[in-house]
Amino acid sequence: MYEKPKDLWKVTDVNKYQLHVTISSIDSTIKSENVDERVVYKEDLEKRRQAYGICGECKEPGTGYRWCQPCNSKRFKDFLNEIKSHLQIYLDDIVRCYGITQDPNNKEYMMVLLYCEDGNLRNYLNESNDYINYKSKIDKLQQIARGLLDIHNAEKVHKDFHSGNILFSYHPFISDLGMCQPVNIKQTVKEERIYGVLPYMSPEVLRGYQYTKAADIYSFGIIMNEFLSEEIPFNDIPHDEFLAIKICKGLRPTISNDIPKLLADLIIKCWDAEIENRPTIKELYQILKEWYYNNNQNSEIYSQIKKYDKTREEKFKTRSNEDKFESIKIHPQAIYTSRLLSFKNLPEPVNSSDLSSFQVNSDDVPSVSETLISECFDCKI
Repeated sequence: MYEKPKDLWKVTDVNKYQLHVTISSIDSTIKSENVDERVVYKEDLEKRRQAYGICGECKEPGTGYRWCQPCNSKRFKDFLNEIKSHLQIYLDDIVRCYGITQDPNNKEYMMVLLYCEDGNLRNYLNESNDYINYKSKIDKLQQIARGLLDIHNAEKVHKDFHSGNILFSYHPFISDLGMCQPVNIKQTVKEERIYGVLPYMSPEVLRGYQYTKAADIYSFGIIMNEFLSEEIPFNDIPHDEFLAIKICKGLRPTISNDIPKLLADLIIKCWDAEIENRPTIKELYQILKEWYYNNNQNSEIYSQIKKYDKTREEKFKTRSNEDKFESIKIHPQAIYTSRLLSFKNLPEPVNSSDLSSFQVNSDDVPSVSETLISECFDCKI
């Protein structure tokens, strides 16, 4: 049984302890009466690491933070880049980075982040003792979309967007900006090795092509379906090259038949094989926000969520916590942590013509039409 971790944070004197890491506009090595001792400058971190540590790979002393230059200095640069991303995207829907700390024994630096007591999205669903209705889920989804909008507005892409990186406290936060990078970084050649969690990765990324904002939208669609259906994507099959091939051929996770049609249609738009058919994050946020604040009882979304809430709530009441955990069966080769992947000769991405590859409820109700989306675009953020 999952045990919730204890909150070990203590209230500290912010006038005494380090505030944050920043990027200096002047030479931070120059001593000045105006230097704030609570601030560590990014440039100084690189200098400090040269004096400490034993390489975790070759075990040579005094060569770096944990990995020496010949072995893997990129790891330390990634750490600095993640700090930089937090400084550039310091907003309410991104998990807050309060600063850094250093292990006194091995001298490794670590980030100090907001403690999210409800864990990630999967923990949040598993640990809930109350039924989470569609209205609440739409609210959470529009908050997640708002966080991704913050990232995209900063002209960055997340690149590792999956349910494990959606953390919950009093509301959802996007975490793990380690892969986050500017949109305008171009790949000069097609990459053979990629990084991420396979079920959440778009087909064009699996094929090694440029990671774009549209790839984050694909991942959002998978997360959206997981949150609404409360089912783990591709949990019963190996996450291998055969799955990558099937995704490129149009395979997608099952959409539960008790998900409202409008929401199901929006999910399908997000994971369209053609990137130009996917909505932007601004469009997604506006649609979800519109639906959340829509209290018109005659509206299509209102009637749909009311109908399907009744069905899901009855299922929730008849299922015990033990049944919930027993029903989640993970294939031993289904891997939900980010890792390096390498696929070759994957087919061109297409949408599946076989609708059995993902199930959509067949109620005779309107789908997300272009008219509805255009109306939602008129909303102001």
